[in-house]
Amino acid sequence: MFLRLFKPTEKTRILDVGGLPRYWEGTSLTSPMTITNLGPLDAYEESFLGPNQSFVLSDATRMQWDDKSFDIVFSNSVIEHLGTAEQQMAFVRECQRVGKAYWIQTPAKEFPVEPHFLALCTHWLPKPMQKRLLRHFTIWGLRARPRADVVDAVLDELRLLTRREFKKLLPEAKIVTERFLGLPKSYVAYKMSA
Repeated sequence: MFLRLFKPTEKTRILDVGGLPRYWEGTSLTSPMTITNLGPLDAYEESFLGPNQSFVLSDATRMQWDDKSFDIVFSNSVIEHLGTAEQQMAFVRECQRVGKAYWIQTPAKEFPVEPHFLALCTHWLPKPMQKRLLRHFTIWGLRARPRADVVDAVLDELRLLTRREFKKLLPEAKIVTERFLGLPKSYVAYKMSA
C-alpha cells in the first residue's frame, strides 16, 4: 500500500524511523533511504543494507536532520514503543518536521492479540496484572523466560494506541484501518506532500 500510494522513485529521499534494513528486502525500491534506530546494527542486519541505503543512529524524538530533509518519513510499528503520550507526540512532531510527507503505522490496541507478546487480551489489563501474566501465560514469556526487570522494562516501553488516540496525535492525516477477520489489526496514518 505504501509503494502504491507514494510511488517513490530513485530520486525520492526516504527516512525509515526505527526500522531495520531487512524490512525492505525483496522490494524493488531504489530510492535513497536512510534507516535510523536507537542502537547500532548487528552484523546480521548490516548484511541486509542495500546500495541505496545508509544507517544512522538517532533518537526518533530528537532527530538531527533539518526541516523537510526527506521527501517521505516512513515508520512501521515504532510509535507504540515510546512509552508515554508525551514521547509519542514528540515522535510525531519530529516525523512531520523532517519529512514533507509521512507514513506511520501502529498495531491497534483494539485487536485481541497483543502483537509483541502473542497473548490474548493481556494488553487490555492494568500493568500490574499484565506483569504477572506476561512471564507465564504468553508465547513471548514461555519462549524467552524473561526476568522480572526485563518484563518491567518492556511494559514501560509499550503503549498501544486506539484509533481515537492515533487520530488525535495525527489529526491532519488520513487514517487507514488494516483488518484481520473483520477486527482492526493496525492503523496507518499518512499524509502526502503538498
